[in-house]
Amino acid sequence: MTEPTAPQPADDDYDSPWKDVLEHAFPEFMAFYFPEAHAQIDWALGHEFKNTELRQVVRDAELGRRLADALVQVTLTSGEQRWIYIHIEVQGQRDADFAQRMFTYNYRLFDRYACPIASLAVLADDDDGWKPDHYGFEVLGCKHHIQFPVVKLSEQADQTEALDTPRNPFALVTAAHLRTRQTRHDPEARYQAKRTLVRLLYQHGWERQRILDLFAVLDWMMRLPDRLEQKLWQDIAAIEGESKMRYVTSVERLAIQRGVQQGEQRGAQKGEAAVIQRLLTKRFGTLNAETLTRLQTAPCEQLESWAENLLDAATLDEVFKEN
Repeated sequence: MTEPTAPQPADDDYDSPWKDVLEHAFPEFMAFYFPEAHAQIDWALGHEFKNTELRQVVRDAELGRRLADALVQVTLTSGEQRWIYIHIEVQGQRDADFAQRMFTYNYRLFDRYACPIASLAVLADDDDGWKPDHYGFEVLGCKHHIQFPVVKLSEQADQTEALDTPRNPFALVTAAHLRTRQTRHDPEARYQAKRTLVRLLYQHGWERQRILDLFAVLDWMMRLPDRLEQKLWQDIAAIEGESKMRYVTSVERLAIQRGVQQGEQRGAQKGEAAVIQRLLTKRFGTLNAETLTRLQTAPCEQLESWAENLLDAATLDEVFKEN
């Protein structure tokens, strides 16, 4: 009997790991998906994310939960400064409103900043026949139209050799997406593919934060049944031992899991709280009395929620945020 894979996250939450790796590797994102645009940007002059401004525009537009991912200011090689609007669509199904949303965000941003906006899109859905790249209307001789570049991840499948030896982090992200689709009903094959991609993370001399960001994307996409997740965590510990690069994500996962097991033997709440306390101290330094009291008095369900937050949290406040 085939073991079912874990359910995929909801579409509106699926883009979260993409945001982190996009911000830490934006030039590589542009080089991999939009090389012609990449060549027109003067990267030596830097780039700046304007996501706070973008959120305000999106909120003003009143377009619901679906948000544009990034607004980036760059300088072109011609010396002109431009706002570049990046929209990463990582949903699993066709969206009839996608092109209109791109159109709306584009003119809202233009209205706010009075400069041209480059709208770019990456589509990760499963409908190979769906690739919207324009929207507009014509009425009484007035024409309003947008044509935007689109990359369809499913169309990258013929580049398997390049994806299997990724020098660009987004080659690995794309490979993870494609392997997730290919192994949808085969947990063992997904485990093998995920292990291979995790091993690749440690072979390029990437900095720690990039590896953690990419691991988060792989882990988010390539969900495994618990049995295979446990096996993979053991593999990761071995890989990190071989490469002498021990990074937080895998180590904390294993420590939390061991803590839960120990907690079942010594009292679930006490054991899990003790493990989380050690990990928090390791990550954020000495804990104050209030935090210690929260850990000691919280029910197991709350501790488990905080443990999940701990895997990706950058600050102590993020660990204790409400999900």
